[in-house]
Amino acid sequence: RAALGRRRQRSFTRRLLDLPWEDVLLPHVLSRVPLRQLLRLQRRQPGLPGVSAAAPGGVAPAFDAASVGPQIPRAALTRLLRDAEGLQELMLAPCHEWLSDEDLVPVLVRNPQLRSVALAGCGQLSRRALGALAEGCPRLQRLSLAHCDWVDGLALRGLADRCPALEELDLTACRQLKDEAIVYLAQRRGAGLRSLSLAVNANVGDTAVQELARNCPQLEHLDLTGCLRVGSDGIRTLTEYCRALRSLRVRHCHHVAEPSLSRLRKRGVDIDVEPPLHQALVLLQDVVGFAPFVNLQV
Repeated sequence: RAALGRRRQRSFTRRLLDLPWEDVLLPHVLSRVPLRQLLRLQRRQPGLPGVSAAAPGGVAPAFDAASVGPQIPRAALTRLLRDAEGLQELMLAPCHEWLSDEDLVPVLVRNPQLRSVALAGCGQLSRRALGALAEGCPRLQRLSLAHCDWVDGLALRGLADRCPALEELDLTACRQLKDEAIVYLAQRRGAGLRSLSLAVNANVGDTAVQELARNCPQLEHLDLTGCLRVGSDGIRTLTEYCRALRSLRVRHCHHVAEPSLSRLRKRGVDIDVEPPLHQALVLLQDVVGFAPFVNLQV
């Protein structure tokens, strides 16, 4: 019975691939096949087109490796992206264990329209890949380099010089970056930045935060979690200049005092650290089982 099922499946695949490719198979069948199933078909039929040709009009606007699975082998990615052109979004975090410059750079070269790229945790890349992205993708708006230890000041300068449309940048745990690199980013691209994460970087301090404040009037989201050198002076400058700020993350910033945050709270900015009075009431509740009523608006 199993053998009969396999023969029927092979027969169905042959009949499917006998359909006219340009008129029927590509626009009406393969364009609706999820990436995981498309990869399975490619394994059985090596001549099957990749993700770009199988998309409507020959262009797949987005490729998310997570839709294939939590981990994707190098060979599978190569098959899926071998002819990809016209991509606008590229998310490759599931490839973080092995993705190299040699894997990524050809894809970037073929897709200058990219607007959003996620490379979180891709520690095998180097400055060469970021240089290819900055030089070849001038429309780039969103970029995640979280936990990419290889990102240094020189790499960030190249990005700041060549990406005029950049709006969202995640530099979480890019620990080689220091104040000087963030100052340069603020001066070159601050006018358009709306979201920035510098979390988990003990090298970033008030100098960087103050320069961001003065050069990023449209900044809405700033993550400084674990930036141990950031203090109240930087937050006060943010309050003065960043009128569009909507959320601020300062957990584990031990030198940021409540008075520097209070004006932001009054403006409705979402802050991940509770006021000291609220913290005391929560602790009292935990210890004695109740807390007195206190008007927190006072």
